[in-house]
Amino acid sequence: MNRKIIDQLKSYFSPNSLRIQLLSRSLLILAVLLVLIGVLQFVFMRDVFYRNKAESLQSHLMSIPGPVWERLNSYTDNDIMVRPFMFAPDTSLAFIDTNGNFKVLSSGPYNISPPQLSTKEYAAALQEGRHKINYIVSHTGGTEQIVVLKRINSFPGQHLGVAEISTPTGPIKELLIRQLITFLFLSLVALVFGLLTYLSVLKKTLIPLFKMVETAEQIDAGNLDRRFSTHQGQTEIDTLAVSFNGMLERLQVSFAAEQETKEQMRRFIADASHELRTPLTSIHGFLEVLLRGAASQPDQLDKALRSMHSESKRLNKLVHDLLLLNKLDRTPHVELQKGCLDRVINDMEPQLSILAGHRELSLNISSGMKCQYNTDQMKQVILNLFQNAVQHTDPENGHIRISLTEKDNEIELSIQDNGPGISKTNLPHVFERFYRSDSSRTRQYGGSGLGLAITQSIVDVHGGTINVISKENEGCTFRVRLPAISTGT
Repeated sequence: MNRKIIDQLKSYFSPNSLRIQLLSRSLLILAVLLVLIGVLQFVFMRDVFYRNKAESLQSHLMSIPGPVWERLNSYTDNDIMVRPFMFAPDTSLAFIDTNGNFKVLSSGPYNISPPQLSTKEYAAALQEGRHKINYIVSHTGGTEQIVVLKRINSFPGQHLGVAEISTPTGPIKELLIRQLITFLFLSLVALVFGLLTYLSVLKKTLIPLFKMVETAEQIDAGNLDRRFSTHQGQTEIDTLAVSFNGMLERLQVSFAAEQETKEQMRRFIADASHELRTPLTSIHGFLEVLLRGAASQPDQLDKALRSMHSESKRLNKLVHDLLLLNKLDRTPHVELQKGCLDRVINDMEPQLSILAGHRELSLNISSGMKCQYNTDQMKQVILNLFQNAVQHTDPENGHIRISLTEKDNEIELSIQDNGPGISKTNLPHVFERFYRSDSSRTRQYGGSGLGLAITQSIVDVHGGTINVISKENEGCTFRVRLPAISTGT
């Protein structure tokens, strides 16, 4: 029992498990999205904080009165007392006059000197508007600082220079990093919570799939009647169930057809062996009689030779029929030609009359019955059906009727007799190979039980159909239907 639980746990947490793969990939995508959001938030908030700090620094510059800047322009660097009072203790202040002289007014509490920018940047600041925020992130001196430049005017139309105020970005970055760490920590907590929650949700979501697995385990070659439920509340699973049910139905049909084919093959081999054994046994018996001395007696020798000749003819016909059936099975397509089938029957009338003997033969043949057929094979169909009628009708009182008409754009050939007919039990099997019934076919006529099977195969090759209508003691009628060709083609 413990081993079974361990195996279940191993399969449950296996890397190949669909549950684990869905969970891990979903959490991985969520983690990547959270990290991306954190990075984007860091970049966006950094720009916002930098701009807010720049606005604050500009407000400090604007709070310094104009006369102070005029006195700064006339004093030297040693005149400390005239330097402006700064409300922001973490800032540094410098003044650049119109001649490009750089004066440091305040280094701030960190003793970080304001960065000295290029002449081009100061010149650009002189050209910008009074209230426009102009800040630069400078890395001069190894420390990153936010630098704000502001043009200083003495009176309208005259510029004193540019005021530069700066502050280190370190405190701002520390605040941003703390926010980022807080966000990542909360994201990690969310992932852990999602892991615990998603496991149960995912398990419930996969219940229809587990049910399909259980049903599939109950299906084998001997039990194809089980079907998957197609109403489990999930479109994909229901579609998969419908596909599996269709596959099972096809498999069931295929297995049934295979089983029927195997049964037919078994019967065919048994019947063929029996049919081949009978003439061979007869020939072997006559040979033994001859070897025992009958060969010296003319009467017995003649009788034995005639019997062996008859059995060899029967054996030869059986082999010929088997080869023909095999040929029809292997090459179901033959060369067909357009022609009138009534001409074939009219040409065969003398031969049919001889085979009929004293039986009454009547023909009802319509002219112009045009279709596609192979002449030799259609002659064999007519002969097989006619000989079958001859064998099962009385030699003196028998009546055989051959009709050829067109119905529903098909050429219908029917051969009717007044023999004993075929019972309902035997009627469905008359076209099976080697099939005989006591009332319809007997070995005394030399038949092998392959004539009607050959006939059906030939008709199938011609794209037609064959059926039989019969009742006991009322005769039977075989009908062959072939696709007709209009007289205009």
